[in-house]
Amino acid sequence: MSEQMPIRRRHCRFAIAGVSAALATTAFSAAYAQTERAPVPAAPAPAAPVPAAPEGSATTTLAPVVVTETALKIAIPLSETPRSVSVVDQQELIDRNVQSLDDALRYRAGILTGQFGDDNNTDWFKVRGFDAITYQDGLRIYQEGFYQWMVPPYGIERVEVFKGPSSILYGQAPPGGLINTISKRPADETRGRVDAGFGNRNYRRLGFDVSGPIKNHDNVQYRLVGQYKAREGQVDYSENTRYYIAPSLNIDFTDDTQLTILTSFQRDNGRPTNPFKLAYGTLNDTPFGKVDRGTSYSEPAYDRNQAEQNQVGYQFRHAFDDTWTFKQNARYSHRELELRSSYVLARVGERQGSRGLVYRDGELDAWTIDNQLVGEWQWENVENTLLLGLDYQHIDQDGQEGNLSSFGQPIDLFDPEYGNFQPIADGDLVKRQIKGKQTGLYVQNQTKLYDRLVLLGGVRYDMADQTNTNRTAGTAQGYDVDNYSYTGGILFEAGYGLSPYFSYTESFDPLGRTTEAAEQYEPRQGRQYETGIKFAPNGWDGYATLAAFDLTETNTLITSPAGFQVQSGERQSQGIEFETVGYIGRGVQLIGSYSYTDTEVDVSEAVRGARAALIPRHQASLRAEYEFAPNTVLSNFKVGLGARYVGESVDGDLTVPDYTVFDALAIYDVDEHWQVQVNGTNIFNKDYVASCDYWCYYGAPASVIGNISYRW
Repeated sequence: MSEQMPIRRRHCRFAIAGVSAALATTAFSAAYAQTERAPVPAAPAPAAPVPAAPEGSATTTLAPVVVTETALKIAIPLSETPRSVSVVDQQELIDRNVQSLDDALRYRAGILTGQFGDDNNTDWFKVRGFDAITYQDGLRIYQEGFYQWMVPPYGIERVEVFKGPSSILYGQAPPGGLINTISKRPADETRGRVDAGFGNRNYRRLGFDVSGPIKNHDNVQYRLVGQYKAREGQVDYSENTRYYIAPSLNIDFTDDTQLTILTSFQRDNGRPTNPFKLAYGTLNDTPFGKVDRGTSYSEPAYDRNQAEQNQVGYQFRHAFDDTWTFKQNARYSHRELELRSSYVLARVGERQGSRGLVYRDGELDAWTIDNQLVGEWQWENVENTLLLGLDYQHIDQDGQEGNLSSFGQPIDLFDPEYGNFQPIADGDLVKRQIKGKQTGLYVQNQTKLYDRLVLLGGVRYDMADQTNTNRTAGTAQGYDVDNYSYTGGILFEAGYGLSPYFSYTESFDPLGRTTEAAEQYEPRQGRQYETGIKFAPNGWDGYATLAAFDLTETNTLITSPAGFQVQSGERQSQGIEFETVGYIGRGVQLIGSYSYTDTEVDVSEAVRGARAALIPRHQASLRAEYEFAPNTVLSNFKVGLGARYVGESVDGDLTVPDYTVFDALAIYDVDEHWQVQVNGTNIFNKDYVASCDYWCYYGAPASVIGNISYRW
C-alpha cells in the first residue's frame, strides 16, 4: 500500500530517557493449556507444565509464565527479558475462533490490524507505526512483492510479537517488529478434535487435528492437522477456498537428542479482495451519495488469485552435557502464484474512475537455516546464558509481471458494469528474477545476579545481498551490504512482582534500488530506546505491563527539490503502551490494552515531521470472558464481549474519523467431548472507513461464525 504523508508540522517530542516510570509491554504468555510437547529446536523445553483443562475447554485458568523463543531464542522467562513481546496462546485462538493471523492480534497493544479491511490473500500489520516482518517457528517467511505467504491459524499453537527493531537475532528487517507463529507439534498422549464451522458470507469449514505416540514406539509422536475453509469476501464477487494439511513427527532418540519434522501443504483458489476505493464517495460526500462498502471495481470474470505453498523443515536439539546444547532449525519453502487483480486508480469524471491492473505469474523458493549453541553456567549468586548463532537465508523468485496504470474503460463508481476491458498483452509483461541471501553471525549473553539484576548484551554481523533482474530489459538493481547490529538491556526484579527495565535495540533494512547516480543506497537504520516495568505478582493469574519507547528510522528516502529521491529523511515513532491479561475473581478474565503512537515522517526536504498516514495516535481494547460456576444451570457455559477503539488517522488534508466495534462469543461444553460455540466480530455491523493512504478502505463488516467440535 502506498503511504501518502500529510503536510503537518511535528509535535513536540517527549524525551524517553526522562520517562522513569514508563512501563513495559512485554506480554507473558498464558501457558499452553494442555500437555503439548515443547518446541524442541526453537527453544529448550519450558518448566514442567501445570495441568490444565483440555484444549478448547470452557473451564481454563491462566497457568504460570512460560518461556517463548521469539524474544531471545533461549529458554529464559519473559519476565526476565528487557524487551517487549506480546503473546496470544492457543486457548485464545480457539475461544475467539481466529480466522487470520492479523485477526489474532486485535487485542494487543501497539499493533494495528484491519486498516485495509478484511483481505483474503494478505495479512496486514503495523507495529509501533512501522511495518512488521513475519516468521514461522523462528525462520523467516518470505513475502516479496505479492508473493504473500499465508499462515492458517488452525495450524498454529501460539503467536508472538517482538516489538521494535529485531536485527540483533534475525538480520535485515523493518524497525516495527517481528511476528512469529509457532506451529502445532506432536503430543505425548493420544488426542484429537474435529471441527465443523458455518457462518455468514457463505462461510464453511471442516478441520481435524489428531496427535499422539506411534503404536509400539513411545519415543515417536505424530500430529496431523488439516482444514478445508471457504468464504466470500468483503467485496462483491471476491471469495477464497483453502485446502491445508500439516503432518509433523517428533523423534526422541535419547533424553538429550530430539528431532521434530514440520511440513505443510496449502492450496488457495479464489478472487482477491481489492478494498481500494477513493476518498470521493467514501470519506467525502458526493451528489450521488456514498459508495457501498461491498462495491467491486475489479473484473469478476478475469481477476483471480491461485496460490500453492508447501514447506518442509525440521528442528533438531542435542544436549552435549549440562552446560552446552546445540540447536538447528531449517526449512525449505516453495510458493507458486497466479494473480490477476484490477482496481480503481483515480476519478476521471463525476461518476467514473480509471483502473489499474496487477499481474503476477511465477514461483518463489526459499531456504533458511539457523544454528545455535547455548551455554548455561551457574555459580553462587550468578546465572549466565551465552548464545552463539550462525544463520543463512536464501530466496529465488522467478516469473513474469505486469503493472498497468490504464486497464479497460472507466468504470461507474456507484453502479459499476463489468466486461469493458482487454486482457493484458504479452508485450506489457516483464520477466523478472529476484535472488537474495543473508548470512548472519550473532552473540548474545544474559547474566542474572543475586536473583534480582538481569543484564543483556549482544552483537550481530550480517552479510546481505540481493539482485533484482529485469530479464526483459536486461537491467538489474540490488544491494550488497555488511552490517553490525547491537543490543543491550537491564532489568531489576524489585519484588512484589515489579520488574522495571531499560533496553536498546537496532535494525537495518537494505534498499534494492540505486540513486540517480546509479549508486547503492545505504540501508535504512532503526534504533529504539525503551523503558518500562512489568507487574506479575505471585498469586495472580495474569500480568500488567506498560512501556514507553522512542523508535527512529534514518536513511529514509525523501523527494528532493530536483524531483528525485535522496536519503536524508527520517521516520520517528514515540509512544506508550499498556497491556494486561488476567483473572479477576472466579471465572472472569480480562484482556485490555491501550496504545499511544505518534508517528511522523519526512516527506521531502521542504516538508518534514508530517504525521504518518494510516497510524492512529490512540488505540484501546477491552475484552471480558465469564465462565459460569459449576453445578449451576449455566455450568460449562462461557460468554465474552469485546470492544476495540481506533482513533482518527490522517492522510494529507484528509481526516479519517475514529471508530469503535464490538465482538462477542458464546461457548458451551455439552460434555467432555462435544463443544458448540458462536463468535461474532463487528456484531452491530458498523459501516466505517478504517483508513486512507491515497485510497480509502472500509473496515470489515459483521462476521458471525458457528462451530461444532468433537474432542477426545
